[in-house]
Amino acid sequence: MIGFLGIDVGSVSTNLVYINEDGKVRESIYLRTNGRPIAALQRGLQEMTELLPPKTVIRGVGATGSGRHLAGIIAGADVVKNEITSHAVAASRVVPGVRTVLEIGGQDSKIIILRDGIVADFAMNTVCAAGTGSFLDQQAARLNIPIEKFGDLSLKSSSPVRIAGRCAVFAESDMIHKQQMGYDMPDILAGLCEALVRNYLNNVGKGKDISGTVVFQGGVAANQGMKAAFERALNIEVIIPPHFGVMGAVGASMLARDHVARGVPTRFKGFGAAESDFRAGSFECDGCPNMCEVVEIRKDGSVIARWGDRCGKWSTRMDRRKISS
Repeated sequence: MIGFLGIDVGSVSTNLVYINEDGKVRESIYLRTNGRPIAALQRGLQEMTELLPPKTVIRGVGATGSGRHLAGIIAGADVVKNEITSHAVAASRVVPGVRTVLEIGGQDSKIIILRDGIVADFAMNTVCAAGTGSFLDQQAARLNIPIEKFGDLSLKSSSPVRIAGRCAVFAESDMIHKQQMGYDMPDILAGLCEALVRNYLNNVGKGKDISGTVVFQGGVAANQGMKAAFERALNIEVIIPPHFGVMGAVGASMLARDHVARGVPTRFKGFGAAESDFRAGSFECDGCPNMCEVVEIRKDGSVIARWGDRCGKWSTRMDRRKISS
């Protein structure tokens, strides 16, 4: 079997996807990063080897997410792209004709405006936690409701309660107040979903030309209450793709497939990377007033990569070493 690997290393989750030569997702893995991206990635690689047939050939690898450079070095990625590009590519190929991508993950949210398959505009929100997966997890735990049942329970609401949603702290305080006033739980949950959608549209989506076809992806898309709230606010049908939680990795794998189609050999280091000893560190360069923090990756004790320096003093030195070796 021949295919391509996509890796998305984020602050909350680390996702791996395997697609075949036709671009169909055959295997996907969702793991909690738990503040240890290297360990999460290695565990993901190990689990992927157990899912794939023994003689599977990986023709290309793509990496994305906040830890994309780290993943690119460890796995030997052929393509390293940002989240906007990866999510846009996945959405446009899974749902042809998509014009708006709503993406809400564990720690951030983003909106991507596509026109004829090309990114025309985008925005990200990494400041406020309101509406992200971690905030919803926190509220579900506080209410003693399994997060898997959060959305279905909110759909039972007959009259959603107005919740202040511009700030995570205020939203939680308002929810507690509404509970104390005796409102039904489904109405509170539905009100929270509507508040978070208002927050998203007023901040991330402010000034954006939101029009159909609309795709909702990211981990929060599993919450049917959020989907319903978006549809009420936009008066547009919202589509949730089959692999909504790992679309970043899907896009990365598709970009890798495009890259090696030009005849470029893959740089994939093999699944054996799961067994190597990788360690990340950093140091502050005092060579100029910029005082750059340089990230350093070591494999089995030897430095294999550096980045983060604006002038290229350290990263260029590593590139030269690769060329001469």
